Amino acid sequence: MKLSTQILLAFTLIILLSVADSYTNYRLSKKVQLNSQFLSKSEAVIRNSNKTHRAILEMQSAVRGYFLTNDTTFLEEYHRGIKKVPEYLKEQRSLIGIDNTQRSIIDSITQLHMEWLAYTSELIRTRNDNPVVYQNLIDTKFKKHIGKNINDAISKKFKRFDKIEYKTRKYHSDMLLQSLANTRTFSLIFLSLTIFVGIASTAYIVIMITNRINSMVRVADTISKGKFTIVEDYRKDELSALSSSLNIMSRRLEKNIQELENKNAELNKFAYVVSHDLKAPLRGIYNVISWIEEDLSEELSPALKNYLNIIPKRTQRMEALINGLLDYARINRKTTPELVDTNIMVDEISQSIVPRKFKLEIINLPVIFTERLKLEQVFSNLISNAVKYSNPKNPRIEIKCEKIMNVFEFSIKDNGIGIDAEYHQKIFEIFQTLREKNEMESTGIGLAIVKKIIDEQGETINVQSKLGEGAQFTFTWRNTKAV
Repeated sequence: MKLSTQILLAFTLIILLSVADSYTNYRLSKKVQLNSQFLSKSEAVIRNSNKTHRAILEMQSAVRGYFLTNDTTFLEEYHRGIKKVPEYLKEQRSLIGIDNTQRSIIDSITQLHMEWLAYTSELIRTRNDNPVVYQNLIDTKFKKHIGKNINDAISKKFKRFDKIEYKTRKYHSDMLLQSLANTRTFSLIFLSLTIFVGIASTAYIVIMITNRINSMVRVADTISKGKFTIVEDYRKDELSALSSSLNIMSRRLEKNIQELENKNAELNKFAYVVSHDLKAPLRGIYNVISWIEEDLSEELSPALKNYLNIIPKRTQRMEALINGLLDYARINRKTTPELVDTNIMVDEISQSIVPRKFKLEIINLPVIFTERLKLEQVFSNLISNAVKYSNPKNPRIEIKCEKIMNVFEFSIKDNGIGIDAEYHQKIFEIFQTLREKNEMESTGIGLAIVKKIIDEQGETINVQSKLGEGAQFTFTWRNTKAV
């Protein structure tokens, strides 16, 4: 599966969780809204119920006051109630709707109230207009508590109405609280899931990409060290193309390096054979010149003798060049690393190269684990170079070492003729020399050998010098392994 597809799936899952969270919150918010609306309406219903019941009770009190005192002012509240109570009951019916228990209770209250109004209005009317009928009503209805029974029934109806309303109100209040709690719970759950999925998917993708890139980096590192391995990648995504390209590069490099090594081996063999075969004609030329000087010295003119003296010098220089080429060709040969005391090694080299008149200082040279032959070649050529270009009056050479982290920094310093800054890089090129071309010891190969060895070791070399002020060659070298 492609990385883009995996990332898209992760984002899709997060979006789906967000949509589910939004939808759940929407449904719960609708419930909260409905319960809140019901509670708000229920509050109006309770308030209207209390208001209606209070108005009916005030009408009842007004009628009792009138019958006890015969004061018509009590009837003012009664007449106001006749107008207000029907409005209150109508409002209540609009609040509670139809086809429910509450509506039937209100209808019962309305019917009882109408019966009470008919009863009381008849008593009030006959009290003044027809005392006989009034007395008959007193005897047949009033004394039998007809009005009181109606009032008690109305009060019971109101109590039952309020009880049902409070019970329903409590249910919806609990539902509201439950909806709010569910909203918080589901929001927390979906938020946690979204965060978890986001972090988990991000961590998975990052770790997967990092591990695969690290594996490619390790392969690239091993390739840089000459070990041509490949990346084992069975996924089919964007990074697979990179790993495939890296594998192709590794195989091509391996093939090219192998071909290059074969070519180098052939070239080294060719150089060795050619150099070896060239020595015989040179020795023949030198012998012929010697024979001519021995056998025909009296017959040679001074000019011819001078020319004959030049030829051995040129043949000796040619032989030196051939020997230098042989040394240059041998650089690629691998030798087994060993523990080397560079102080002893440099001392042995110096005894065979440095004349006794030189003042030689060897300071603080370490013991390291490395290829002895290559380090010997570096020191031999640098010390030989210091001897060749030394100050003839007071020659001095200083060899020392400093350890910087895990790297050894060697320096060979002389007080010779020095090197102009424009030649600091050229001197490391093959056949480049600061001496005359006819001088035997100046083949221009020594420093080229040093540079090639240093480069192959992955180290650095540089020169610090001014014309007439000597030169200091500094190069780095490392342990092949920890000692």
